[in-house]
Amino acid sequence: MPALFLASASPRRRELLTQIGVPFTQLSVSIDETPLGAELPDVYVQRLAREKALAGLARVEDESACVLGADTTVVLDQRILGKPIDKADALAMLQALSGREHQVMTAVALASKSGCTVQLVTSRVRFRTIEPHEAEAYWASGEPHDKAGSYAIQGWGAVFVAAVEGSYSAVVGLPLCETAQMLGVYGVEYWTKSSV
Repeated sequence: MPALFLASASPRRRELLTQIGVPFTQLSVSIDETPLGAELPDVYVQRLAREKALAGLARVEDESACVLGADTTVVLDQRILGKPIDKADALAMLQALSGREHQVMTAVALASKSGCTVQLVTSRVRFRTIEPHEAEAYWASGEPHDKAGSYAIQGWGAVFVAAVEGSYSAVVGLPLCETAQMLGVYGVEYWTKSSV
């Protein structure tokens, strides 16, 4: 079985891969995450996932290894809502998402010496109305500081989520159904005892 590397420092992606029993080694990669010109959100998130996987592959010496890269972005009215730059930015995002439905796009890329496969998963998330004092308190919790769209569905931000249509794990950061299928094609097993 080829060795798997996760090209991400995200504890959420680490936990999700561990959840389905995949043995892997985590490595951190750094790429420029700035959108290119009028780049559409789906193109953007797939490009970043691919770049992360390929950057990770460039650091791995094992010729038979596979590297998994992923990226998640929150999209409202075709506008990418990335990580907030400050409190005002986070509060503006939460206000924009309040009482509305948005998309969460997660792309997964799996790279090896033989090539790179990318898959996009889009989920829909609907927020209830967020009161201004709630947004302020949520920012003060620290949770939104490094999250796309300024919220974490797996954390305290769950109180804002009225409905999810699609893959919950993709909204967290890694679509497990699609990821497992991709790993299987590359010969990487899940449900292994060594990672449980």
